[in-house]
Amino acid sequence: MQQDMTKGPITAGLIKFAVPLMIGNLLQQFYNIADTWIVGRFLGADALAAVGSSYTLMVFLTSVLLGLCMGSGAVCSIHFGAKAEERLKSCIFVSFVMIAGVAAVMNLLVYIGLDGLIHLLRVPGAVVPLMREYLIIIFLGIAASFFYNYFASLLRAVGNSVIPLLFLGISSVLNIVLDLWFVQGFGWGVGGAAAATVLSQYVSGVGILGYAFLRCPELRIRRVHMKWRAETLKEIVGMSFLTCVQQSVMNLGILMVQGLVNSFGTVVMAAFAVAVKIDSFAYMPVQDFGNAFSTYVAQNYGAGRQDRIRKGIRSAAVSVLVFCFCISLGVCLLARPLMGLFVSGEEREIIETGVHYLRIEGACYAGIGVLFLLYGYYRAVRRPGMSVVLTVISLGTRVALAYVLSSSEGIGVTGIWVAVPIGWALADITGIACMKRGTKKLKYSFWR
Repeated sequence: MQQDMTKGPITAGLIKFAVPLMIGNLLQQFYNIADTWIVGRFLGADALAAVGSSYTLMVFLTSVLLGLCMGSGAVCSIHFGAKAEERLKSCIFVSFVMIAGVAAVMNLLVYIGLDGLIHLLRVPGAVVPLMREYLIIIFLGIAASFFYNYFASLLRAVGNSVIPLLFLGISSVLNIVLDLWFVQGFGWGVGGAAAATVLSQYVSGVGILGYAFLRCPELRIRRVHMKWRAETLKEIVGMSFLTCVQQSVMNLGILMVQGLVNSFGTVVMAAFAVAVKIDSFAYMPVQDFGNAFSTYVAQNYGAGRQDRIRKGIRSAAVSVLVFCFCISLGVCLLARPLMGLFVSGEEREIIETGVHYLRIEGACYAGIGVLFLLYGYYRAVRRPGMSVVLTVISLGTRVALAYVLSSSEGIGVTGIWVAVPIGWALADITGIACMKRGTKKLKYSFWR
């Protein structure tokens, strides 16, 4: 199931690799979307607000692990493209031990600082007990998130995007079944929704670990590879640390926006909780296409195929822009019925607030689509620092404008929404300008 992207048709190869990633991450969204739908329908606005805010916090925490896994995956992909098997296996050992250690420390710290995290998010008093109950259980899934993201990144690095999809599909269906059983059947409330998510995460995490060990001998390390080589560690940290920073900065900005949203009360919290799930679900395919593009560039970078990188950039840009146009049109037209899937028709204020958000964000998905391609490109050519710069521009603009505009009379919460596409646009302009300039550090340029 491995795919060597240093040869063969470019567009067809990218799409073939990207489609399982897209389907897989869309399925992954069901983890929290199932919670949101069931909690919103059966437990009310306060519970919905608690789960929505918890989701934003968990995305931030797991983004640390995701960034490390993506960075190490990029290194593995480069070695795979260069046919350097021994360096690949050494990278697997060192990166696994390093990221597992980070996951363990993180799990300990979040439990110690649980109350402080809730306070930081400016959660209304009525929502605090529900959010605390949800987080105590959901934090148990951090280890499962590490297992899944690490081995999924590793398999994708060598061109296998199908197996991660398979395990996500199984666990997503299980999550929906357990959600209904625990919340509606047993009446366990938000704790039941969290338990369903955690159990489903372990199915995908442990399952993909077992598959990689039993069915992929080319990735199976031996004792000779189990050495803490300084050169390998430096290579992984150099790529993973900055990718981790990029992911963390991105989600820290979102977390800060969540705190601002919470200050507007339960109605806006609930609307944002639903709308952001729809938003994420809509543009998730272009995020995954950006990750597929990163693997494509990394393999060709390792193989020294500059010509294929230039052609791949043009192909990826056209594909993303066409898709974003279609999905923008769909979200803008269907914003109200999409909100209605999660919120009872009686909650008109929540629905209207969510529709307002979706129509502003939805019209501008091309901005985030191009940004995901830029992230993937710079990560693949060993320039993850540039991804951090673009993230700081995007999220820094978003957070600063959100606080300034939302405090202005006559703008209010709309200021939070319009700040997002402005941040995307500024980051896109910066990233494309750097590629066009073709500096010495950036070997491959779109325009060369």
